[in-house]
Amino acid sequence: MSDKAKYIFVTGGVVSALGKGIASASIGLLLQRRGLKVRNCKLDPYLNVDPGTMNPFQHGEVFVLDDGSETDLDLGHYERFLDQSLTKDNNVTTGQVYHTIITRERRGDYLGATVQVIPHVTEEIKNRIKKLERNPDPVDVIIAEIGGTVGDIESLPFLEAIRQMGQEEGPENTMFIHVTLVPHIQTAGEFKTKPTQHSVRALREIGIQPNMLLCRCSRPISDALRQKISLFCSVPADAVINAEDVSTIYEVPLRFHAQQTDDLICRRFGWQLPAPELSEWTPMVEKINSPRNHIKIGICGKYVNLKDAYKSIIEAFIHAGVFSDARVSLIWVSSEDLKHSGADKLLHDIDGLLIPGGFGERGVEGKIEAIRYVRENNIPFLGICLGMQCAVIEFARNVCKLADAHSFEFYRDLKHPVIHLMADQEGVTELGGTMRLGAYPCVLTEGSKSHEAYGQTEISERHRHRYELNNAYRDMLLENGLLLSGVSPDKRLVEIVEIPSHSWFVAAQFHPELKSRPTRPHPLFRDFVKAAVQYQKEAKGDARKASAAVDLTDAPG
Repeated sequence: MSDKAKYIFVTGGVVSALGKGIASASIGLLLQRRGLKVRNCKLDPYLNVDPGTMNPFQHGEVFVLDDGSETDLDLGHYERFLDQSLTKDNNVTTGQVYHTIITRERRGDYLGATVQVIPHVTEEIKNRIKKLERNPDPVDVIIAEIGGTVGDIESLPFLEAIRQMGQEEGPENTMFIHVTLVPHIQTAGEFKTKPTQHSVRALREIGIQPNMLLCRCSRPISDALRQKISLFCSVPADAVINAEDVSTIYEVPLRFHAQQTDDLICRRFGWQLPAPELSEWTPMVEKINSPRNHIKIGICGKYVNLKDAYKSIIEAFIHAGVFSDARVSLIWVSSEDLKHSGADKLLHDIDGLLIPGGFGERGVEGKIEAIRYVRENNIPFLGICLGMQCAVIEFARNVCKLADAHSFEFYRDLKHPVIHLMADQEGVTELGGTMRLGAYPCVLTEGSKSHEAYGQTEISERHRHRYELNNAYRDMLLENGLLLSGVSPDKRLVEIVEIPSHSWFVAAQFHPELKSRPTRPHPLFRDFVKAAVQYQKEAKGDARKASAAVDLTDAPG
């Protein structure tokens, strides 16, 4: 390939949540599988420096990278589809841009000049995009997704920046892809193209002519409709791509490839490349769509009404399900409802339970009750971050008989704070970017479930927390049967706990879901789902035996 990287800019129109991130990741995958070096980035127009302090109900999951950056959940799609580990440079926000510019102005770097959106803000945006070209290694193509919707005031500096790049880099090095909505009006029985026309017009008014349209729709649009969109939007008909709803997001690259989306991109940039290598991806999608097994996993948390708060967990279960040839149906259980309704009522039909991470006291008692239920009933369990801390609290209360055991996060005046503030968090007052963040090593105990899953003694996982297991209670927990199966290399921090006498009970202080990949499921999720499949088979087998015994007893003599 040439030394000069190509740029693909992905914008969205009509409404938000059209799947620009998945579209960007899918295009990246197809180009990568054709032999190109691809790098994705997300440009978000909000003024927050990062989403680390944002409410999940507003922004969804915070995706944490190896370097400790708290980023947008779309970076999770990039990492999963392209099987890459990204850095802070792959996520740019308006807050970061303005913070940099104001810092420079205060230092006097602008020599008294008036600091303006053009050229200062747009130049900083362009510099951050171009920085990816050779950081850390040269790449062939950079795919930059612009957050928000065309027409939003806050996204205008980003759109102006990419317009300038299109002019500066030239059409041979840039491409604009617009994701738009083509709604089907049920009462009229037809698609409407007017929203797409207006969205493209808004783009053209600021100087951007899209080269390709990805038309989000509930069902495929006809060739005649594509011709109409082509005519009114000045986009070639073969570049008006169906982006209809699919059963799994991992099918999107296959649908795009079937419509020669990647061929069109290659032709624009003059690339002569082999067809994408999808021999591993295609059967994976087939397994997702047609699994042999079906299990139910309960997820007990407080954000269950907003699934995006647990996006990486949902995807990790899909990946693990492929390994066990199983469809994992997630049963969303509010931890607050569970406290009032009881575990027996809400969890009686599950094959496994996961307690995810989170912050704050709300719903914690429900989570502790759920853990007690699966521990006593030998149901497979996986705890993550706060889920591990709740598992330790439950074990301390009900096995070690420390009735008032709890976390220092929620109550300061505690007799038994089995979960306590990390030593290096003492005195920290700022919330943003101050937790234990990013990848840290962990040493596993040989013979443990965790060691069996990973197949190695030293691992690296991503963290996002302030509190940890209180070392003052280590001996008591060990004496009562809790295995501390993963610790930091210096043995100061407990990373994983297990109950060896249980069928499968593992809880980790880190976030394993962040490193799961479609063709490479995370070891803990993989073995958790495998244990749940086994539990279901054994439970159903016992139920059938019991049913047969009842039938035999009741049969006439």
